[in-house]
Amino acid sequence: MEDDRHMVIYFMDGSTMKLSFPKQVKSDETVPVRLDMALDKPMFMVEADGGVMAIPFANIKYVRIYPAPKVLPDYFIKHAHVED
Repeated sequence: MEDDRHMVIYFMDGSTMKLSFPKQVKSDETVPVRLDMALDKPMFMVEADGGVMAIPFANIKYVRIYPAPKVLPDYFIKHAHVED
């Protein structure tokens, strides 16, 4: 489905968690504000499968979300490629 989003959370211990979810905002223009709000918290909060997960950011190495939102904050590097 076009509005589906996917996320892979890479943890400090080398494990991963894969999530899929519907688009969370009505307007792409609100993504930068919501992203800043989420990153300002000590925990990454996810409602999944009828439960809530609180994942400490300290345990997260990095997160990959795709597709990328159409609107990103100015401090993002855009159109990059990951190389090994």
